Amino acid sequence: MEFPDLGLHCSEETCHQLDFLPFKCDGCRKDFCLEHRAYKAHSCANANHKDVSVQICPVCAMSVKTVFGETVGLTMKKHQQSKTCDPRNYVKVTKKPKCPVRGCRELLTFSNKYCCNSCQKTVCLRHRFPSDHACGIAPTRATAQIAAGSKFLASFASRHSDMHCGAESNRMASLYISEKRIDQEKTPTVKP
Repeated sequence: MEFPDLGLHCSEETCHQLDFLPFKCDGCRKDFCLEHRAYKAHSCANANHKDVSVQICPVCAMSVKTVFGETVGLTMKKHQQSKTCDPRNYVKVTKKPKCPVRGCRELLTFSNKYCCNSCQKTVCLRHRFPSDHACGIAPTRATAQIAAGSKFLASFASRHSDMHCGAESNRMASLYISEKRIDQEKTPTVKP
């Protein structure tokens, strides 16, 4: 063999194959061939070192990432002794926001809240219209829309008040019939 130092032997006890491109396991830090590189193939003791789990702190209601090799109790104890664990945060996290409209007790959830474009208040769906949550900008805009809508309806009503739908359709039908008669009279008849 010309290059005896090239490559490494597989660390699996039953294999020991010389591999020129070995794989290093990031769990047990041993070298393996292509066949034994998976955690299950070489029964790695640290196979779950990349698993991530999160626990909720009962003191501050923050999520705490558990550390591999530590018990959950030890991780929580370290978190509670750190400066990030603040008991005042528990009320902020666990308290559900309510609709700010006076007399409304609706809880605001992800599917039951609306942010007003005018005043930027977050209200429940029942109070989403500017007139329902006493929006500061909305009364002028709402009154302008109501006035424009009433003008349109008034002009539409005045335009169509003198015409009756039934009379108009009867007039159109009589015109169609008279045009058909004229067409029939103009067509020459061929005698055999």
